[in-house]
Amino acid sequence: MQLLLRAAFPPALPAGRARAFRWPWQDQRRRFSATRAVTFALLLAPAAWVGWLAASHGLGPEPWKEGLREIGLWTIRLLLVTLAVTPLARILALPQLAGLRRMLGLGTLAYALLHLGMYVANENFRLLHIGAEILRRFYLTIGFVGLLGLVALGWTSTDGWVRHLGRGWKRLHLLIWPIALLGCFHFFLQSKSALWEAVLVAGLLVWLLAWRLLPAGWRARPLALLALAPVAALGGALIEFAWYALATNLPAARILEANLDVTFGLRPALWAGVVALAVPLLAVLRRRAAGSP
Repeated sequence: MQLLLRAAFPPALPAGRARAFRWPWQDQRRRFSATRAVTFALLLAPAAWVGWLAASHGLGPEPWKEGLREIGLWTIRLLLVTLAVTPLARILALPQLAGLRRMLGLGTLAYALLHLGMYVANENFRLLHIGAEILRRFYLTIGFVGLLGLVALGWTSTDGWVRHLGRGWKRLHLLIWPIALLGCFHFFLQSKSALWEAVLVAGLLVWLLAWRLLPAGWRARPLALLALAPVAALGGALIEFAWYALATNLPAARILEANLDVTFGLRPALWAGVVALAVPLLAVLRRRAAGSP
């Protein structure tokens, strides 16, 4: 709470502390960075695609709702990508990836704000009605709380805030984990019975949390990473089971059993395990490419 108050009511920065504006495609020294430019373009691409579909009448009979859904999907996807930056930078020994984390985090915030803005527009800008709906509907409340958390993290993401908050900055930005859990829950509530991608997201989020819980010395070891694959698959399967058991009248036990049946293809929980299996493979390939044992 103290950290949030310091973020909301900061003291004035001393003269000369403000940094000059830097474009997204510039590095710390304000030189053009191809990596940052490509990342920025990729961040813009989903919104541009949804805009093109809207302009070409490709969003179906309810374009606002479909566009709102698509932007919401990309918000949770980008949140996962942002959370994956640190593990990938460590596992692949590519510290330069860590420099993209802030851009990706702010991109996630931008999509979350766009998601809210489209919802407001779909409700004809009736702000009192929208406020009442957010308070009344549980899935909207969860989504809005998560958005407020993202705003707080985005506001305090600059170099100046890192210096101002000191050690508390890292503690404050650990809020990204409860925010991610809220976002995943919001995704489940919105998906209802069409849970394929929501379960996949849940399994990948389990992997990211499990990686954080590993001892620091194990986080780049292929065998430790290999052990996380079944954790991701089982975590996704159990979350799917819990959802069907608690939120629906469908036979949750049979759905859990179906996760082990690959006759008709892999279910999303198993796909989370497959994605997790790719991580130690990438780690081994990266070590060989770098000439490490």
